[in-house]
Amino acid sequence: MERQMSFAQSEYARKKKITRREKFLGEMEKVVPWPRLLGLIEPHYPKGERGRPPIGIERMLRIYFLQQWYTLADEALEDALYDSQALRTFAGIDLGMESVPDATTLLNFRHLLEEKDLTKAILTEINAHLGERHLLMREGTIVDATIIAAPPSTKNAGKERDPEMHQTKKGNEWHFGMKAHVGVDAASGLVHTVIGTAANVSDIQCASQALHGEEKAAYADAGYTGVEKRPEVVAEHADTQWIVAAKRGKVKALPEGLIKELTQKLERLKAQVRAKVEHPFHVVKNLFGFRKVRYRGLAKNTAQLHVLFALANLVIAKRNLLA
Repeated sequence: MERQMSFAQSEYARKKKITRREKFLGEMEKVVPWPRLLGLIEPHYPKGERGRPPIGIERMLRIYFLQQWYTLADEALEDALYDSQALRTFAGIDLGMESVPDATTLLNFRHLLEEKDLTKAILTEINAHLGERHLLMREGTIVDATIIAAPPSTKNAGKERDPEMHQTKKGNEWHFGMKAHVGVDAASGLVHTVIGTAANVSDIQCASQALHGEEKAAYADAGYTGVEKRPEVVAEHADTQWIVAAKRGKVKALPEGLIKELTQKLERLKAQVRAKVEHPFHVVKNLFGFRKVRYRGLAKNTAQLHVLFALANLVIAKRNLLA
């Protein structure tokens, strides 16, 4: 997005220190495939034939991405744009000439992406971009899931928790919310598939959906034991070899000796491959700060997860994209 700097922007640009936020946004400016994503949204975007002219697609998409990177509600994002020159520069907003889009405009743009299923298309388009640069392979997939918490409070208009969220027990603790089931490329650690369910849906139930169908091997932790025998897996992925971690108790129970040592080495090799699935989880939860769902219902939150993991892929691949 080419634009002429105002006096205030020019003064800001001459400061000596480059903040971490500016560095990150500068990198994202270069690695996001803007033309592809704008072309994806443009057919669905209002043409402005009635009422006031709509704000440009690119500006709205940039603001929407800022919302994902910094885990901001619509109103908080509006305030942040007024407060931060770095965010305004990325979005292409000059307060001397225009105002920041209000929270309702941001809400409407998000609803457009959700209603037209464009968030899933954004993940697909970004992955196609990465695949063309040979950063996303298709020979192996790691399947895993992570729990995203939901507010357990009933202090709302309906006096109830979100009916689409459920609780599940992990270890000795109970968690209320949803699960993000993902399929991750075994070579690069990039996410190619995202499925959102209630937290009480077992990981193994979504294993087949998390595969793209072209992989020769699939890797999973011990929670997926027996996955290769499930009817949907046999029917849809009969040629895929499943490499599933052995349960710790089973390995620990082996008698001391060569067989146990070889088994432990094999499990370490499996774990080295599966460890790549933790990187996108780390980016989404720790770097982007997405640890709790923002909306009610699985559909809206799953739509957001598609964009979050798409943007996480760009963060993971940025070193190669910038080289």
